[in-house]
Amino acid sequence: MAAASLFEEIEPFNHFRLPVSDLHELYVEEVGNPQGKPVLFVHGGPGGGISEKHRRYFDPDAYRVILFDQRGAGKSTPYASLEENSTWDLVSDMERIREHLGIQKWMLFGGSWGSTLSLAYASKHADRISDMILRGIFLCRKEDVLWFYTPGGVDRILPEEFEKYCSVIPEEERQDLIAAFYRRLQSEDPTVQMEAARAWSLWEGSALRLLPDPETMEEFGEIALALARIENHYFYHNCFFDSDNYLLEQVSKFRHIPATIIHGRYDLVCPVKNAFDLHRAWPESELEIVPDAGHAGSETGIIDALVRATEKRKQL
Repeated sequence: MAAASLFEEIEPFNHFRLPVSDLHELYVEEVGNPQGKPVLFVHGGPGGGISEKHRRYFDPDAYRVILFDQRGAGKSTPYASLEENSTWDLVSDMERIREHLGIQKWMLFGGSWGSTLSLAYASKHADRISDMILRGIFLCRKEDVLWFYTPGGVDRILPEEFEKYCSVIPEEERQDLIAAFYRRLQSEDPTVQMEAARAWSLWEGSALRLLPDPETMEEFGEIALALARIENHYFYHNCFFDSDNYLLEQVSKFRHIPATIIHGRYDLVCPVKNAFDLHRAWPESELEIVPDAGHAGSETGIIDALVRATEKRKQL
């Protein structure tokens, strides 16, 4: 059977800017069928932003797809801002969007940090979710952050790329790379900020796919400042969760929601153990491990699994 592919390119039938505080204004768009099943696309990062490709995982005749740039990301303003920017601010923003659009219940579709934020939203608003599709699970535990951003994890697999990532940090500061990058990404010197941002973002871009992809690296270079500043801000503050295992501790609140979990076997950014741990805590969910994929939502096997999942759920 041929692998499922993305749907054709599509333009929004609606887009608008939504003020969510005295400081922040979100960019929101809708594509597909205005009378279709509502689904919220929750992008990664944090700080990654949405793109035209993100509209294409869904049958446009069956779904009303809502996409938004989270605080500080993409077309939302102010760009790369860390002020009033926390997990719970974003959860509140999602509710503001739902209420603004008059949607009773919607499906959540989130990958990587988007899976984290979807689960955080579910811990507060489970009654507003019809079902969920989650990819590349990131639980924001200390072990998850250390695995990717400090020695002893992915550096053993991509040592040459990790060396580039570390090169902007002096040797004497490398015992705590998260804090060292935090200081630079908070710097008032834009040159210092951008040097650290590019190192952080290109490191992440280098590990996204099972096979390296120059286009992915270019995309991560373009969004470096927002991605690096906001990601590092969140990870430095433990994603603003009350405990290290917060999301797994909340499963009882949303375990009744039908959910599909999709994860690449060779995901270096978020190891497949994350998906296994979530599924073990939430056995009512469906787990599909893609045998020939890494972390990126653009890999062939991941696209196939995601599109099959949206096709399965479009009538539910």
